[in-house]
Amino acid sequence: MANQPAVLEFLATTRIGEKGQVTVPKQFRENLGLESGAPFAVLQLGNGLILMPQQDHFERLCNRIGSALASAGLTPKEVLATLPEARQRVYERHYGSGARKPVVVQRPVRRTRAK
Repeated sequence: MANQPAVLEFLATTRIGEKGQVTVPKQFRENLGLESGAPFAVLQLGNGLILMPQQDHFERLCNRIGSALASAGLTPKEVLATLPEARQRVYERHYGSGARKPVVVQRPVRRTRAK
């Protein structure tokens, strides 16, 4: 019978910080390719918690959205141009059409440097 990976394996002990943050040890972040800000699903199993990286799920979702926009012939600029109107519709749905309209402040786009 071939060796099969363990279903459950103890990896490390960590602590919850003052603000509820949990530190994932560096070696495991590196092994899984996780960077700062990586999304996680938190699952409860009995009296325990399971932290599951959502990186693959997030990437698949981004690819699906990108493909849908591309197949519809929409550019990122066109999608961004629809945001003020969509924001207004959400505002009116939440506060009613007679409510004072929100002031929309255009913030400059932050650009990241290539690594």
